[in-house]
Amino acid sequence: MASTDFSEEIRALRATYSSIEAVSDIEAIRVDVADLSEQAGAPDLWDDPAEAQKVTSKLSHRQAELKRLESIVSRIDDLEVMVELAADEADADMLADADRELVSLQKALQDLEVITLLSGEYDERAAVVTIRSGAGGDDATDFAEILLRMYLRWAERQGYSTKVMDTSYAEGAGIKSATFEVEAPYAYGTLSVEAGTHRLARISPFGSADKRQTSFAAVEVIPLMEEAQQVDIPENDIRIDVFRSSGPGGQSVNTTDSAVRMTHLPTGIVVSMQNEKSQIQNRAAAMRVLQTRLLLQQREEAAAKKKELAGNITASWGDQIRSYFLYGQQLVKDLRTGHEETQPDAVFDGAIDGFIDAGIRWRAGQRAQA
Repeated sequence: MASTDFSEEIRALRATYSSIEAVSDIEAIRVDVADLSEQAGAPDLWDDPAEAQKVTSKLSHRQAELKRLESIVSRIDDLEVMVELAADEADADMLADADRELVSLQKALQDLEVITLLSGEYDERAAVVTIRSGAGGDDATDFAEILLRMYLRWAERQGYSTKVMDTSYAEGAGIKSATFEVEAPYAYGTLSVEAGTHRLARISPFGSADKRQTSFAAVEVIPLMEEAQQVDIPENDIRIDVFRSSGPGGQSVNTTDSAVRMTHLPTGIVVSMQNEKSQIQNRAAAMRVLQTRLLLQQREEAAAKKKELAGNITASWGDQIRSYFLYGQQLVKDLRTGHEETQPDAVFDGAIDGFIDAGIRWRAGQRAQA
């Protein structure tokens, strides 16, 4: 087996990092960190808790971004020194360590490259994900629950904080729908490529033996918006229903009417929240999600109108984005990027980074062609 050409590999690492640094504008990040640190140190910061939370959260995100960029440079320098020492001392163990660090650095730079492609208006924000079962009966509601676990496991693997905001259980297996937050830098930009219809094909565990069943589930991803950017909604445009939270199979888990269902009458958009402890908290959470959906709907309608006027109506995202095959061949395939995985169990356990990275790169290519 040929030995690694570390000189060439390190040059490639530095070249890749230089291109990432140029796009990331590391100096602007340093300026932001200094400015936010000054704001966070103001003695009256917590006089306005909501504003204080925004400042400290943004500071934390920018500091993490700066640390990611600066640590790569340090690691490349350390790798170079390690290789020189290993060569001088003919230390095979140290060379093996250098090989492992090289692979780790290549993966870290690949991850950073993907982040640089997240340049959308809301890409830096946290995400609100909603999963809904579609056609397929018990198989579909079971599939929706499988997808919920998949995304929660993915977030756990990344070290991201999640919060399930609402769950509507099916009478049989699985869930009708679920909504959860992912609190992390670029959570929206990252997970938005998962939005669309997912299809599962398998031998149904709920029907006749050896009968193949196809079922569907929809994934919706929206950014978690700051209040300042939310839309005003007249009270007359909203109907609010309150009910008791329930668990699987309709089991009561709450003795008070704390759950909230909010309906926007002009559009028919419905948002339900039941996982907070009080009706007031559920109402606030539902309003925030409703406002975000209305804002995004307005922007989508405006964008569609522009395309119509330009005479260039193209659908860059198909409804069905991914198929999961659990009979015969074991395969998960993304229909946009062509990315495939042959271990569905690992995918359902949260190993979806390959799909997400391929989706982000595909989307960037589509935007470049637009």
